[in-house]
Amino acid sequence: MYHAVGHRPAKAAYGLSVSPEAFAEQLALLDAEGFTPVTTGELGAAWRGGRRVLPSKPVLITFDDGYEGVHRHALPSLVKYGFRSSLFVSTGWLRGRYEGPGAPDTMLDWDQVRQLADAGAEIGGHSHTHPQLDQLDDERLRFEVLRCREIVADELAGAPVSFAYPYGYSSRRVRRAVHAAGYAQALAVNNALAAPRQGPFALRRITVQRGTGIEQFGRLVSGTATYRDVARERILTRGYAVVRRSRSAVRHAREAAASRV
Repeated sequence: MYHAVGHRPAKAAYGLSVSPEAFAEQLALLDAEGFTPVTTGELGAAWRGGRRVLPSKPVLITFDDGYEGVHRHALPSLVKYGFRSSLFVSTGWLRGRYEGPGAPDTMLDWDQVRQLADAGAEIGGHSHTHPQLDQLDDERLRFEVLRCREIVADELAGAPVSFAYPYGYSSRRVRRAVHAAGYAQALAVNNALAAPRQGPFALRRITVQRGTGIEQFGRLVSGTATYRDVARERILTRGYAVVRRSRSAVRHAREAAASRV
């Protein structure tokens, strides 16, 4: 899971960014080790028991949000190796007629998204305004996942089949809403490798960030990562999950109290 790719991304995106040089080095390692990138849709189709057969060493290269550096810096390296990828866009952050406030850095425009798609990227949904989906009421939740899908379908003449949860978090209610909106699979984070047993709407990913060295990257993609490689991210993920559940419980209690007034 990548986010921004750039030399000097904005502060809000810096920690979850990689430099263009690091990204190129990581793709070179994947190529040298015989990995074959596939899209999220291809992975989902294979694991649902369809006719598609995965290569012997499949890997997903995914980008969340829609940073402009994915086109400027990542695309040349992807083209160099003929690698496919999956780009999950927050449609209200992209530059163009749907653009709204809140984007953390310079984002892609739709012509750039189309160029990425032409180069083999699957374009998936990442909500419209990038909220914490599990904190929304049902109406707003439906809007976020459906509006995103409608805009991508309108801009690319084809509805997306894959979704990535903003912040990597979901709940059973969120997963049902994503399924009902027409997506066939969805990605979380959890900093672990994906596996069929996780179910198509909770597939795990590993975060690649500014401090991920090439040796650590090699261990992460090969499945030989040590606890130290993923400990910090997993602890943060679990801690924040507790905070989110507490916030959700407080919100539901307030709504129940208000309904009794």
